[in-house]
Amino acid sequence: MRLWASEGDEAGPERLDPRIIQHVAVVIPVHNEEQHLKQALAAVGSAADLLESERPGVEVQVVVVLDSCTDASSLIAAATAEADPRFHILPVSFGSVGKSRRAGVNAALENVSTRPHDENAAAGDPMQWVWVANTDADSSVPGRWLVRQLELAASGSDVVLGTVHPDPHGMHHELVARWHARHASTEDHPHVYGANLGVRASSYLAAGGFPGVDFDEDRALVDRLRAGGADIIATDTTRILTSGRTAGRAPKGFAAYLLALTQP
Repeated sequence: MRLWASEGDEAGPERLDPRIIQHVAVVIPVHNEEQHLKQALAAVGSAADLLESERPGVEVQVVVVLDSCTDASSLIAAATAEADPRFHILPVSFGSVGKSRRAGVNAALENVSTRPHDENAAAGDPMQWVWVANTDADSSVPGRWLVRQLELAASGSDVVLGTVHPDPHGMHHELVARWHARHASTEDHPHVYGANLGVRASSYLAAGGFPGVDFDEDRALVDRLRAGGADIIATDTTRILTSGRTAGRAPKGFAAYLLALTQP
């Protein structure tokens, strides 16, 4: 579906509505996630299927960034990519989630911007019709994850901050209770999670993208987006399930935060 500006619009009748997304890039950084990766990729694939069924004109690509993996993550990702051409593998050796996210987004946007048949390019910056959805390799997105993000983008949002819910399986009941006491699942929540973050590509690039840091790259990006005047919405309608482990892959990441909650 393509919505064009009306003849009364100041930009004239040939301008594609900048709120309507035409391309979606999902970026997933991975470092030794063989326990969760297959489920994570399957969930993203299902969300992409639903989006394409409801909006057939939208193209979806998924960039799986394999950062210094020494377990079976590479094999799992390769099997998924072989079965589904929307999935692309990017091997890197950063040892940094910020650099991995940044490289994944760069690769995805290069794939979009170099398409010579992009008929929207003449109507303005093609990156305004590209949406970058970020999640993690130990997380499972809901079926309408992408559909909902694009609904919010169509209403004018440049950034969608979603919520996460740690998988209570294997978590101590006291830790689960402490989490819920500090993280009410509501609209207009104050949280930022790289595992559930969507952003319009033009806004992402204007903000300078993810910084190449080892932690808090998601918060740093959102701070930049806020400073640049991006339209940001925080919602619980895209909630994902993430691992409730307390031994994580990134320093000061989500697992480290859960570990801190176990302390009296």
